Formats: sequence, structure tokens, C-alpha cells
Amino acid sequence: MTSTDPNMPSSPRSCLAIVLAAGEGTRMKSSKPKVLHQVANRSMLGHVLAALKAAGATGTAVVIGPDHEDVAKETQKALPEARIFVQRDRLGTAHAVLSAREALEQRTDDVIVAYGDTPLVLPETFAKLRAPLAEGAAVVAMGFEAKDPTGYGRFITSGDQLLAIREHKDATESERAITLCNGGLMAIRGDLALALLDRVKNDNAKGEYYLTDLVEIARDLGHRAAIAVVPEEEVHGINDRAQLAAAERMIQDRLRHEAMAAGVTLVAPETVFFSHDTRLGQDVVVEPHVVFGPDVVVEAGVVIHSFSHLEGARIASGAGIGPFARLRPGASIGPKAKVGNFVEIKNTELGAGAKVSHLTYLGDASIGAEANIGAGTITCNYDGFGKHRTQIGEGAFIGSNSALVAPISIGKGAFVGSGSVITDDIPDDALGLGRGRQIVKEGWAIEFREKALAAKKK
Repeated sequence: MTSTDPNMPSSPRSCLAIVLAAGEGTRMKSSKPKVLHQVANRSMLGHVLAALKAAGATGTAVVIGPDHEDVAKETQKALPEARIFVQRDRLGTAHAVLSAREALEQRTDDVIVAYGDTPLVLPETFAKLRAPLAEGAAVVAMGFEAKDPTGYGRFITSGDQLLAIREHKDATESERAITLCNGGLMAIRGDLALALLDRVKNDNAKGEYYLTDLVEIARDLGHRAAIAVVPEEEVHGINDRAQLAAAERMIQDRLRHEAMAAGVTLVAPETVFFSHDTRLGQDVVVEPHVVFGPDVVVEAGVVIHSFSHLEGARIASGAGIGPFARLRPGASIGPKAKVGNFVEIKNTELGAGAKVSHLTYLGDASIGAEANIGAGTITCNYDGFGKHRTQIGEGAFIGSNSALVAPISIGKGAFVGSGSVITDDIPDDALGLGRGRQIVKEGWAIEFREKALAAKKK
């Protein structure tokens, strides 16, 4: 699933995106930078970079703080072509943008300034932010109608033109009544960007260089400043764990609606959690309390029963999963196969129509089509030093409570007797038994009870 509109027209104009990701995020109470915290199993920074690329950015610069090598690594992982710049001193948003001066000197038609801690902005919204530049605006600010404007900068407007952005603490009573507020993101005409940024002064109480000053600077030079109004949800910034949880809730709601619009049945949508990259086919049914980790692909007609957890798995059409199933990375479930309750599968291919109905662990294995794996079966794949594979042929029948000690091969149509520990290969259509012979002692229980009762009376 994706929040990108595949029909969104791409702009022929070149665009440099500058992402400010230098914030420490001390309110997160975390040892890692704020922008590395995840929403829907992707870092905040990863969300922003993906949206900008989908919106048609032709170049990207990421401004990080000093000694933030982990942010640089995440940038390279998410968008290898992005350039990285370091803001050595925290002197405001305009100063941060100018940390990427080298990128700005290579002029493009448009410049977008985005933030690494604002992960909910959609690609089409970035395109909307750029649109007024093509119509002659020098600066475009992203705004939203705030339910509670307290603390936000206010847009001072005249018609459809933006005159200034007034910080809450500097606003008059009448200005504080304005509900159209600053969302922080901005687009600048590429041929004017450096000239405007170099005119920003730090003549304020904090001695910082504010990006918002570009509006009045542009107007003083005879240029027009415009507004792109977007839903408040999209400009939701994250500074603490509560706001992180709120962002997770919002993106999950977005992903759930996208899934249902694409033909997926969610029995109790609010209980299902998706990853940003979950891909579901039509007529998939997801019962309550299912969690999708990263990299899961589910084909059409699959039913995923309650309380299942999936990560790094591929599920072919018509299969049934759960309830209480766990699919780990490398699990590949074939068409119309069944994975039942309390089954864990890792790095294993389950063939078409194969059944693993309950209480089983399959790791590092290949299971043939129509094979049946009995309850309590485990593949003993790890010897303390390395992993080994188990091969089970088509139509094989593995009896309940069996341990298959890898590396091992069980042939097509072979049987494994219940309760067996199998250490040697079994040929096609053979029976393998690996258990002790049963011994019955008549009357033993009577003698045992008499001795136990006598000992208890002493």
C-alpha cells in the first residue's frame, strides 16, 4: 500500500528539496535523533524522503546536526543519491537551509524546504506547494486551518497573497484570532532562493535566522508570496512520544482506508496495524488484531485470521493464515496452503495446498505441495553454530510431535511416525520411525500407589 497517487502528473520543472533533519529531539527522551524514530515501520526521515522523490524532486539535500552519522546512514539507505550537509551551529531555520549553499548554487526551478520530523506530508501536497511558483510566486508557504491556533505562527493575508507570518508571541489580539497558521514548509523560486536567504537577518530575541522572514523580504523586493493550504494532519510535527503516537494513529488510519478502498476487507479496522510497505491483493480478508511488520506481500483471496503477526513474508492467493500465527522473514506460503494456530514459520517455503495446522515451528525448510505437517512438529535447524535446511517432498505426511534434525531430506509421499526424532534421510514413499519401543508392565500402577501411600503414612 502507498499514499502516493500514481496518476499525479509530474512537473517538468526541476526541483531541489532541502530536508532539515538537524534537530536533537531532547523531548523524545531518547538516545537516537528524533528523525530516526519510526512511524509505520519507517523512520520519519524515510517518509519525508520517499514523499519528496514521489513528488518529483530532481535533487535532495539533507541537513543534519554534527556527529549525527546515524542520520547520514539513514539518508543513504532511504535515498542514496541525496547529498548530506552539516549544520554546525543551531542558528535558525534559514541558517540551516544555507548550510546546503553548495546545492543551492546549482540552481533549479524550484526549492522545497521540508522537515525530517513532519512525516505525514503526501507527495501530491508537495506538488501543490510548488504549483504557485510556476505561476510567478517567489515564495509559497504551507498553511492549515488550525483547530486550536495557540502557539502557531499566523498568516497575515490580503486576498490570496501572503503579507507576513506573525509568530504567536508577536501577534496582536486581532491577529491571534486568525486560524490560518504556518505549517512550516516552504517553496522558493530557484533563481531567487540564495538572494532571499542571504537577506535574512538575526535581529530577533533569539538571535536566529528565521525562514519565515522570506515572505516579507520577497514582498519588499516586489515579488509575490502565496499560500498552499493543506489539512492540519499533514503538517503534524513530532517533538515527543505522545506526538509520535498521534502520528502513528493518523498514518494507520490512512493505510487502513487505502486498503479498504483497494478491495481489502478489514473486519475491525482499528485493530489492524500496517507497515508503510504492506501490499495486499483484492478480496484479502484481515480479521481483528493482526499486525503487519515490514515487507509483507499478500495476494488475492487470502484470509488472515485474528492475532497473527507477519513480517518479511510472501503469501500466495487463497492461502489461510492463523489465528495466532507468526510468519517471520523468508516465509513463503504457497497457493491455498494453510498455516494454523500457534504456528511459527521462518525462511521456509510452504508448497501449494500444504497444511501446517497447529503448534509447529518450521525454520529453514522447503515443504512440498500437499504435504501435511502434524501438530507439535519442529525442524531442528540450529546446532549452536550454523543453520541447516530440512527438505520435505510433495505429499509427505509428518506425524504429530516429530523433531526433524537438519540437515535432512524426507522424500515425496513419505511418512514420519508420530513422536519420532528423525536424523536420517527418508526415501520417497517410505515410513520413518525414530522413537523408543513401548513397554507395558501389568499391575505396576497398583504396586506404585501402595508404596507411595505407605511412605506417606510414616
